[in-house]
Order: sequence, then structure tokens, then C-alpha cells
Amino acid sequence: MLLLEGIDMKTIWAPWRIEYILSDKKDMCIFCDALSKNDDLTLYKGKITTVMMNKFPYINGHLLVAPVRHLSALDELQKEEMGELIATVEKSVAILKKVMNPDGFNIGLNLGKVAGAGVEEHLHFHVVPRWFGDVNSLTVLGEVRVIPEHIKSTFNNLKPHFDKLDLRILN
Repeated sequence: MLLLEGIDMKTIWAPWRIEYILSDKKDMCIFCDALSKNDDLTLYKGKITTVMMNKFPYINGHLLVAPVRHLSALDELQKEEMGELIATVEKSVAILKKVMNPDGFNIGLNLGKVAGAGVEEHLHFHVVPRWFGDVNSLTVLGEVRVIPEHIKSTFNNLKPHFDKLDLRILN
């Protein structure tokens, strides 16, 4: 630890963040960008919905479920899109239960910047698996999250299940 004017300074290494820091962010929609190429964090690309890993997760397995169509409000969704979006969230939860065995989930939308939306122009659900004890004193007092598994390992564990995803339940 370094000592700076009587304050203990802690160093936390997060080398994966440099890609985001250095990236060109003008007019960038992470969902549309991922849909337009072979993205290494996209688990599922359907006709109506997509599922991707959150690049800056709250915890392992933090997924983002979005409509393919670029829109920002619930009332812009067509009935078929709404149904398949919820079905994709449901299937994502089932896969996370099977692969990661969480004790519960936080699932939600942040609509608008004031509500915490980081990408407010493209509607998306957060699906966050939770375990007893996953928030501890390090998070509360140190404002540090400990994510025990590398994001690519989590991706590799989940991807085979999303490759089998069948959303024909709406027909």
C-alpha cells in the first residue's frame, strides 16, 4: 500500500476497462454494435431479441436482454416483441439457474438517465444472479466488487446453453 498524506491508498487492477476507456464512444450503441458483428460477449442473437454479457458486471453472470430493434421506451415495443423479450428474460434466468445455481435474481429496466440507464437509447433488461453473501463488507465499506470468475469463463459456460435457445413458445 502507498501512503499519501496519511491516507492508505489501495490499488485495484482492472485491465479489461482500458478497452472501454480508449474506445470511440460517439453515437455508439453497444447492442446495435454487437448485433452488426461477431461480438465476443453476445450469447444469443435472435430475430427479435438478443442476450449479451454485461462487460462491466455487478456480479458473475450479469446479462443484458434487449430487443433487436433500436428503441428506448416500452410503449414503442410491438406486442410480439414484448412477448419475446419477456420470454428471453425467462429463458436466460433458466439457463443461469442451471449453470450457476444462484439463490435469486434482480431483474429490471433502467428507463432514462435519471433512473440509471447507461445506454438509455436502447431498451434492455438487466438479469443479475444473486447469491447469499455476494455483497459483503468489501463492497459496502471499500466500494469494491469482487467478481470471482473471468468474464470469458462465464461466457464459455453459458454459451452452449444459449446456442440451444428456442423461443418458439410464442407460436
